[in-house]
Amino acid sequence: MAIAPRSLILALACAGAATFLLMSRSPAEPAKSGSGEKKKIVFVAGRPSHAPGEHEHRAGCMLLADHLNKSGMPVEAVVVDNGWPKDEKIFDGASAVVIYADGGGGHPAMPHLAKLRSMADSGVGISCIHYGVEVPKGDGGKTFLDVIGGYFETDWSVNPHWDGNFKPAKHEIARGISEFKIRDEWYYHMRFRENMEGVTPILSDVPPADTLSRPDGAHSGNPAVRAAVLERKEPQHVMWAFERSGGKSRAFGFTGGHFHKNWKHDDHRGIVLNAIAWIAHVDVPTDGVPSKTPSEEEMAANLDKK
Repeated sequence: MAIAPRSLILALACAGAATFLLMSRSPAEPAKSGSGEKKKIVFVAGRPSHAPGEHEHRAGCMLLADHLNKSGMPVEAVVVDNGWPKDEKIFDGASAVVIYADGGGGHPAMPHLAKLRSMADSGVGISCIHYGVEVPKGDGGKTFLDVIGGYFETDWSVNPHWDGNFKPAKHEIARGISEFKIRDEWYYHMRFRENMEGVTPILSDVPPADTLSRPDGAHSGNPAVRAAVLERKEPQHVMWAFERSGGKSRAFGFTGGHFHKNWKHDDHRGIVLNAIAWIAHVDVPTDGVPSKTPSEEEMAANLDKK
């Protein structure tokens, strides 16, 4: 299933694709801008997961897509619902793909790693949000290191809930974003490319000691992360930008996004919107991507029935 502006729905219908709108209100009109073709951004929203208000992949993707389409920037965002699209033609002409879904062995991209890599090779920006940054070691991990620069690796990375205090790095992605503090399930101690090749940390903080209060486990702790945080006090990167060799393909990883309510926070939402524009090779405005604080009605729209 897919959610898209009317013009794209008509085009897909002619090609025999089964698409329809799931928004509870009329979709935003495509952004109106000056000359130049709009950059197509495809969101891949995962299946329903977790408790209400958590891992709201569909509602989160639709909210972000709606704000991009209303921004006045040269973009046209569409949302594929319920995991990887059955018809990959939706990716035709895409400048960026954003995956917001559960990860691990059930990650929607795992059966399609070759497609993900081929899109990146052709210059398509790739990004993953929250659990979407986790894939199994082996082919999944190697592909993510090559495509987005890092990933959540079991028995290395951890997934506690904590208050992150962030001073965004100086980067186009951080335009218009202030220092901010917010509680989320901020994954950290990510597995990055060797020597951080091509990777630029965007949001970093030294997690408090109580984030490692759980026993060691695949997602909860290990000797390496304890040494890094408890002994060496190393800042942990929970959002990063990645440019592949030659700069043709861009990507980012964002480990927040567990709580749907956090998309109402202007800096939390804003830095992700900026990053999406950046990987699509759209210039980020000096004050960031225009985005008004969502209303309670917007926040409640399109939530999964759980």
